[in-house]
Amino acid sequence: MNEPFVCITDMIRRFATERGDHAALICDGEVVTYADLDAKVDRFAAALQRDGLKPCDAIALCATASVEYVVAFLGGLRAGAAVAPLAPSSSAASLVSMIGNSGARLLFLDAEVQRLLEPVAGEVNALAIGLDGHPGSVALQTWLAPFGAAPVPLAIEPAWPFNIIYSSGTTGTPKGIVQSHGMRWAYAQRSIERGYGPHATTLISTPLYSNTTLVSFMPTLTFGGTVVLMSKFDTSRYLALAQQYRATHTMLVPVQYQRLMAHPDFDRYDLSSFQAKFCTSAPFAASVKADVVRRWPGKLTEYYGMTEGGGSCQLEAHAFPDKLHTVGKPVEGHDIRLIDEQGNEVTQGEVGEIVGHSPAMMTGYYRQPEKTADAEWYDPSGKRFIRTGDMGRFDEDGFLTLLDRKKDMIISGGFNVYPSDLEAELRAHPDVADAAVIGAQSEQWGETPVAFVVRLPGATLDEDAMLAWINVRLGKTQRLSALRFIDELPRSPIGKVLKRELREQLNAAAQP
Repeated sequence: MNEPFVCITDMIRRFATERGDHAALICDGEVVTYADLDAKVDRFAAALQRDGLKPCDAIALCATASVEYVVAFLGGLRAGAAVAPLAPSSSAASLVSMIGNSGARLLFLDAEVQRLLEPVAGEVNALAIGLDGHPGSVALQTWLAPFGAAPVPLAIEPAWPFNIIYSSGTTGTPKGIVQSHGMRWAYAQRSIERGYGPHATTLISTPLYSNTTLVSFMPTLTFGGTVVLMSKFDTSRYLALAQQYRATHTMLVPVQYQRLMAHPDFDRYDLSSFQAKFCTSAPFAASVKADVVRRWPGKLTEYYGMTEGGGSCQLEAHAFPDKLHTVGKPVEGHDIRLIDEQGNEVTQGEVGEIVGHSPAMMTGYYRQPEKTADAEWYDPSGKRFIRTGDMGRFDEDGFLTLLDRKKDMIISGGFNVYPSDLEAELRAHPDVADAAVIGAQSEQWGETPVAFVVRLPGATLDEDAMLAWINVRLGKTQRLSALRFIDELPRSPIGKVLKRELREQLNAAAQP
């Protein structure tokens, strides 16, 4: 499908006319119809224009998911703003940096974020508007334009920035990733083949500042479906909502699938309404994929890609049970290649850094041209690719096996050691719930692997026994020099293991 460009908020206005009584959004029991949503978005956009916002100016959002958050996001888009959704889990210093980088003069937040920013309030050059009406900020209901207000209509252009999504910061200072209206529209059109439409009900439980969420959230509203929005993920609540609202679609990260499948009452819930389930953002264990395919109705599709765009791979887990260790094949129209340290392409079967080109690519990192250039690779013809920083290998059938982040690869005695291989072996132990491997400095080997392991409840295996068990199963260059039990692996809000924090723990323990 290749329909002419339409702004997503114009689609919402269309459904407000065509099916105004249909539920667009359900959150914490509140039902917002398309007619109600359109009117709320109008009031928000009109208030932005009243306050002097010009097309392509930025606004910042930092709060827990809510109806008001959705209205702010969509209202910003209708007014032509570049919306910068920020993670409430960020440090105060990171938030100050991101708000400053975006250039936002308005910051929409909730009470929790307000408290976080209090020590650095003097460094935030934006007016704080409380989505929840908390003290210490301008209340949203006071700031909004009057009931019935409408913004001056804008002809949104495809090249205008839709959002500025800041990278998680797991690999350094967050960078603003600019995605255009044209890119979002193109992605929404491709989503039709995934079943999004007027009868879709999408259960959303990941944060709205994440691209992981937006790739399901936006297509649902673009084509007249219903979003059931959870302000916070909880396994029992998720399953109850899925059954109550007859959910047809969902996007979850691997750790959520893992927790849902382990729920003692999972099989008692009626999940037969599901048509499609999606997963992305972090490594997805083959054993969990197999369990989802076996016990949860509907198709399971895993995506591998970056918020920056470039190229994506897709694995239809239900169709390729013998390829669950991979992230699938490149999506149609996406060009995925592997390159070595010198920037030369490697041959099939060899390991290389993953680079990708597709119709959906970021414009660049916001106000950071040097970092944008560092993220790009060009083939001999001049074709632009985005570097992922991930290492991978294509098999003979064209399926991509994801190994590790390039920076997480361990070089021990001159040999490349991939933590993902070791982690998979550790998770195979019947007493292990989760595991992560990092490289520690070694005078003899340069680096040596160290494991952090989460035991299953009730497991009594000690560290020495676990270390002995794993090392007899590993190659000589892979063997762990140390193993530590940990209650829980540190993770970002969308489930990525924060190996930086594990390195900090290891370094702190090594200090005299």
